[in-house]
Amino acid sequence: MSEAALADVKVLDLMWAIAGPAATRMLADYGATVVRVESTTRTDICRTVAPFHELPPESESAVLFHEMNAGKRMITLDLGTPAGREVALDLVRWADVVTEAYSAGTMHALGFGYEALRAVNPSIIMLSTCLMGQTGPLAAYAGFGNLAHSITGFGALCGWPDRAPAGPFGAYTDYIAPRFSAIAILAALDHRRRTGEGQHIDLAQAEAAIHFLGPAMLDYTVNGRVWTAAGNADHDAAPHGVYPAAGDDRWIAIAVRDDAEFAALAAALGDPTLARDPRFATIEARRANLDALDAVVAAWTAARDPHAAETALQAAGVPAAVVAGSADLCADPQLVHRQHVRQLTHPTYGTTPVENARSRLSRTPAMVAGAAPTLGRDNHEVLETILGYDADRIADLVVAGALG
Repeated sequence: MSEAALADVKVLDLMWAIAGPAATRMLADYGATVVRVESTTRTDICRTVAPFHELPPESESAVLFHEMNAGKRMITLDLGTPAGREVALDLVRWADVVTEAYSAGTMHALGFGYEALRAVNPSIIMLSTCLMGQTGPLAAYAGFGNLAHSITGFGALCGWPDRAPAGPFGAYTDYIAPRFSAIAILAALDHRRRTGEGQHIDLAQAEAAIHFLGPAMLDYTVNGRVWTAAGNADHDAAPHGVYPAAGDDRWIAIAVRDDAEFAALAAALGDPTLARDPRFATIEARRANLDALDAVVAAWTAARDPHAAETALQAAGVPAAVVAGSADLCADPQLVHRQHVRQLTHPTYGTTPVENARSRLSRTPAMVAGAAPTLGRDNHEVLETILGYDADRIADLVVAGALG
């Protein structure tokens, strides 16, 4: 094994919420030194989102915050103070990459725009990620991923045709954009390695997510068709849906793509004649009689344990999967084998769960270095070890109120 893939990369993380910190968490997993700047007076929203280790919640108890920031170091700074701003600029001088996830123009207004950072570190790479990007008529549009999935068109496609749009669950774009951010940073680092040039990356979270609407956009461009909400129905497969299983709120997803798979499904349901029924003999017929078909499938699944139904259908060659809840995922033998959920030591709660790194590199494996830092935990290490400040200078920062 070699050393960590990103062991020589230094990141100053000014991110918050999910879309930003999830990207720098990936870099930390592969060995980058990530120093997160946070404020004790402006709470990261991830610290306020359930689930919590304890109720009533306090600033360190949010599991989501632990997930987004595992393996990072932290310093608390008040950028409103001259001393705090000077520390931040020293961290810019130290860093290879500066990342921020504030509304467009915020960093410039604070005096930390790209040109200002270049003045102190000419080869710096800066990533700015916000909802709609740094420029354009909607650049000032601020909000969270639930707004981004609506404005980009996802909301109108999720739900049922006779009901109001449902939208994908949660802040959808927050879970897509970080992958693009991390890749863009790696590309910029490679470019700098070859040329010595830094650059400013402007990543719009909405644009990152809209890639997943490629088929809908292509269908409209080529055929003039506008996709609308269709519940669990699919343009090509039938049956295609989520069906009730035995137990409390238990479900199984089934997707049948062609006549051969439908014949296998009919046999698994115990009625091979279904494949010859004129209502179901072709994909066109199945789609035309979808309600009747769903009723047949649901009658079979409702009487069976979802895992038993999954096993039987997969053995027959039918794509099927249990709709897993959190308990299912934590006990899933495949995820357990791959150590997808890690329990990290935490100073207050004993342990805290986080997801492991998503990719397995054989020569430079990822390693989650430790639990997310508590507020101010690494102030002394960052100031003394990374920036080389002596005890008197650190004491002056405390007196000036810069470490808040």
